[in-house]
Amino acid sequence: MKNSSTSIVVLAAGNSSRLGLPKQLLQYKNKSFLRHIVEIALEVRASEVIAVLGFESDRIRHECDDLPIRTVLNHDWPEGIASSIRAGIRAIHPQAEGALICLCDQPAITTELLSTLVSMCSHEKPIAATEYNQILGVPACFDRSIFAELLQLQGDIGAKRVIAQERIRVASCVFPEAAADIDTLEDYQNQRLSRE
Repeated sequence: MKNSSTSIVVLAAGNSSRLGLPKQLLQYKNKSFLRHIVEIALEVRASEVIAVLGFESDRIRHECDDLPIRTVLNHDWPEGIASSIRAGIRAIHPQAEGALICLCDQPAITTELLSTLVSMCSHEKPIAATEYNQILGVPACFDRSIFAELLQLQGDIGAKRVIAQERIRVASCVFPEAAADIDTLEDYQNQRLSRE
């Protein structure tokens, strides 16, 4: 799949309940988590970058005011991550051949990883997923043929559910650093110490 035919969807709508404050605004390398991942996504030079916002969206959206992205408001964010996936997929350009879904709380993600996932996604392997800790997860790129399955997700169920359904249709890219996500203040402190 080509970068120019792929939309990147950054999921950033949750309320970070285990953290106790919006993780989208946590600082990493002198910028917020949201801005950090959006800047990485922009370097992929995909057809578009969409940030799905929800919780405290008025406060969070200004982190990327000066960047060439679209923001989508997910009013159903309390339902869980599935609602943000649906909002993102519905918002992408109708001519997009695929969608790369990523989160704002995996600070080790790189532009190279995202570009690799896009290039690995094809009609033969319509899902390209990141492999870490012996699991397949996001960031992950989905061919348009998979969009209907993503739109059927409900509740606090993420894209892993779709990835796991048929392993034969999934290409994997090993990237152990993707395991470093931020759910608690302890996670955040550990991540900051490892990157300073």
